[in-house]
Amino acid sequence: MEQHEPQTPALAIASGPCVYVYKNLRPYFMFSLPPLPPNPLEQDLWNQTKEDMIDHLTLKEMLEAIREKAEEPLSVQSLRFLQLELSEMEAFVNQHKSKPIKRQTVITTMTTLKKNLADEDAMSCLVLGTENKELLVLDPEAFTILAKMSLPSVPVFLEVSGQFDVEFRLAAACRNGNIYILRRDSKRPKYCIELSAQPVGLIRVHKVLVVGSNQDSLHGFTHKGKKLWTVQMPAAILTMNLLEQRSRGLQAVMAGLANGEVRIYRDKALLDVIRTPDAVTSLCFGRYGREDNTLVMTTRGGGLIIKILKRTAVFVEGKGEVGPPPAQAMKLNVPRKTRLYVDQTLREREAGTAMHRTFQTDLHLLRLRAARAYVQALESSLSPMSATAREPLKLHAVVQGLGPTFKLTLHLQNTSTARPVLGLLVCFLYNEALYALPRTFFKVPLLVPGLNYPLETFVESLSNKGISDMIKVGHLLVPLGGQVGP
Repeated sequence: MEQHEPQTPALAIASGPCVYVYKNLRPYFMFSLPPLPPNPLEQDLWNQTKEDMIDHLTLKEMLEAIREKAEEPLSVQSLRFLQLELSEMEAFVNQHKSKPIKRQTVITTMTTLKKNLADEDAMSCLVLGTENKELLVLDPEAFTILAKMSLPSVPVFLEVSGQFDVEFRLAAACRNGNIYILRRDSKRPKYCIELSAQPVGLIRVHKVLVVGSNQDSLHGFTHKGKKLWTVQMPAAILTMNLLEQRSRGLQAVMAGLANGEVRIYRDKALLDVIRTPDAVTSLCFGRYGREDNTLVMTTRGGGLIIKILKRTAVFVEGKGEVGPPPAQAMKLNVPRKTRLYVDQTLREREAGTAMHRTFQTDLHLLRLRAARAYVQALESSLSPMSATAREPLKLHAVVQGLGPTFKLTLHLQNTSTARPVLGLLVCFLYNEALYALPRTFFKVPLLVPGLNYPLETFVESLSNKGISDMIKVGHLLVPLGGQVGP
């Protein structure tokens, strides 16, 4: 937080609305968030109470009404007043009615941002996320607010890259399940990443944002919101942090799981698994004393675990976690080429042109036969589709039953785009010596375009000799004049 030598780092601790800064193991500075403007209705009520215009019971009722309807929360003084018993309210009002109302927010998350240089020991600015959906950037020397940005929800995880005086990009994971990306001089988010579950961790690895969700999975996103990959975890994710080995240029993600494992991933490739006697709740990797690569872990039961990485250690991607399956590298037991296969191959090489011409001839004959059958169906009125634009109808018949009584279901559909069909009659043409129908024709309701209308009737077979014949279905259109037309 200073430029002159020696550059001694400081420790910043966020607690409630304050940031306590310690330097050389001693208190150095305390920064408090600026107070928020109180609710004007709440302020007016306490002013009336101060002048003895309303009593404490009326004050209680009106504060409860404001708490239910107002978007802004009440001050701490009013919230404490509403929690008291009726016998204690009057004494509380007499004690606090002369004090000014203060509405204070609290800090939900905090991180650092390099000010003007990218060096490891360069000056850093504090970035604070608050309960009132804001991000504040503090100057490291004067502790003044350099920038203020607004978010649609309360931030819970922050990840920053770049320098404040040059260019920076800030990613904020919020309670509404979204990640918002902000850039320099932007008061509002520039990009939004919508997650399918609540985030439990946010880490930036090079140019990829790695997000842990409460669905036991890790997701990789670009800074513009494009999803790159997903890795499923064997247990719930409790904590996440970055593993950076500067000597080898390695950056990876460490995820502490509820089953007592700490998994290390580079992108979606598993590098290593550390098993601990208890579930790890926090991770930190970096310099510890003279060792550059040290992992410090705290467990759920209050334990502390410190592991030092060997200087000759090399991370190798785990097997079976990424890439093609192992079966793809196995050689297939392909049988030897037979004499028949060799002869067929030689024949295809020598007579390839003739074989292609024969295939094309058969294909054209198939198309010709299909076209002739379609024309014949249209001429004999056997097609289920209407051939004229005046009658845009589609008809499909289904016969059900084993006999001698069958159920005939006609499915009518209006195939036009916007014009309904009105005044339609359906009639049956059949051999009366073989079949009997209760109704030979009936009226069809209005046909709305695109809907399927099932029409049911029964058919009784009169012959016991197993003779069958065709039943034709026709339709008549009744014009507006009332005369029946074909």
